[in-house]
Amino acid sequence: MSPPRRRPDGGLVRPYVVTDGRAHPTRNTLDLVTLLTAGDDLPLTGLSPEKRRLVELCRPGALSVAEVAGHLALPVSVVKVLVADLMDSGHLATRAPVPSAMPSDARILQEVLDGLRSLL
Repeated sequence: MSPPRRRPDGGLVRPYVVTDGRAHPTRNTLDLVTLLTAGDDLPLTGLSPEKRRLVELCRPGALSVAEVAGHLALPVSVVKVLVADLMDSGHLATRAPVPSAMPSDARILQEVLDGLRSLL
């Protein structure tokens, strides 16, 4: 279990309080590298302070779930629950990260290297 987080006023906030007692997100599609973007069209009124801060972090551009967890100093499991709630309300959109390139064949790389050397 993650250690409790300190509030600015010195009090402690337990992770289960931030997620309203839920341990699992409503969607199981979130990964550490899932990119989050926030729209500008929905108001932030009625959101908890953590959800509001999460949306504000994602408004300038896309951040991964892991980056958001780091900025908010919250466990990733808590952030996933918050992100799922914000996706359900339409405040956040997600997209998969850009897939990594397929490893190149060593023969092709050698041919490219030989071609570059021949130009020198």
